[in-house]
Amino acid sequence: MAQMVRDGLLDLPGELAALMPKITALPSYFRAEVLFKIAQGLEKDSEAFARLITQEVKKPLKESRREVGRAAFTFRWACEEAKRFGGELLPLDLDANSEGRMALTRRFPRGPALFITPFNFPLNLVAHKVAAAIAVGVPFALKPAPAASKTAQKLGELIRASGWPEAAMAVVSVSNEQAEALARDDRFGVLSFTGSATVGWHLKSIAGKKHVILELGGNAGVLVASDGDLAWAASRCAWGAYYYSGQVCISVQRIVVEARVYDEFKDLLLKNIAELKIGDPMDENTDIAPLISEDAAKRVESWIDEAVKAGGKMLAGGKREGALIAPTLIEDAPENAKIACEEVFGPVATLEKTDSRERGLDKVARSAYGLQAGLFTNDMNLVFRAWQKLPVGGLIVNDIPSFRSDAMPYGGVKDSGTGREGVRYAMQELTELRTLVLKP
Repeated sequence: MAQMVRDGLLDLPGELAALMPKITALPSYFRAEVLFKIAQGLEKDSEAFARLITQEVKKPLKESRREVGRAAFTFRWACEEAKRFGGELLPLDLDANSEGRMALTRRFPRGPALFITPFNFPLNLVAHKVAAAIAVGVPFALKPAPAASKTAQKLGELIRASGWPEAAMAVVSVSNEQAEALARDDRFGVLSFTGSATVGWHLKSIAGKKHVILELGGNAGVLVASDGDLAWAASRCAWGAYYYSGQVCISVQRIVVEARVYDEFKDLLLKNIAELKIGDPMDENTDIAPLISEDAAKRVESWIDEAVKAGGKMLAGGKREGALIAPTLIEDAPENAKIACEEVFGPVATLEKTDSRERGLDKVARSAYGLQAGLFTNDMNLVFRAWQKLPVGGLIVNDIPSFRSDAMPYGGVKDSGTGREGVRYAMQELTELRTLVLKP
């Protein structure tokens, strides 16, 4: 099994660095075979993985099953990318000084990687980092969230059984202070962190010269234009705001609706919210389950209370029972309320109207975060204006910002991070470009 470090860090960075020549030399077909076997193993043991995720982090079982399916796809896609991750041949005879010369480019691993992952997608967010590392031949250390360590350990066992060299990976259970020591260690060539903005930017500040990828939080906005499909938009916003109780960095948090269809959309949205089932995460039909902890629920509750006291109107939810908060919708929350300007990470969304599409885009753009945004419209002029105007990593048209394909580039700007994941793009982040110039 992958190395578990509990009482000390040993010389883990040095051990992984010493393995670099051997691991980077592994042929593409071998790396692809390992990734394919991991995908097969996930598919074969999917129900056990799904139930473990639900047991650890209280994710509704149907969402846990969906996560396992996504993780299997992530590894299967990495298998394909490992076989076609090549370089370029560039002609250089573009002026007299370069006559007779050509260049070859190729990407080489930057060095061993340190991965730090959160609790909310304990399998697929790990998969995005680990699959890319295996695809390009990078040894790695993984520090999973304490609440989700068993899922990471089970995946580690599958990776080892699929043929990845045991010494080229470590699943480490360490304190935050020890994790910071690893982040500072210059023997790691890459730090890839997914989690809160506060922690992520702090780690970047202490990471030294290593390459850093940060996939941080968001408070994703959606603009519903009057020509959009209102029924579809309402159903998707209801799901995107409340699935896994909003504990998703691209959860729908701010909904802006063009005034002429505002009342109709609001009624549709409230109808969809009322149909969500609250219950035991192990129940096959549950949509909304408890948050990861009661402390987390109390924080979300305090943010709701703050917004209502400041003038926001409660349209749905707002009640807390232990770690469970009912799906909450607040109309016209003040812009400086935490539920409007920070990442709630709970089952809360705001709703407001706009008298023009341009001002609606301004409202969506008005955020310290910039992960993804949604836009419901059939007006392609509006789509291209939004693409240019909204400072986000991804704009999702006729769907919610919570949509993510595991093959697409994914990441944010501003406080939402730096760098990109999505298998091929994570492979690029783990490697650096080198140029070879030839003169016959």
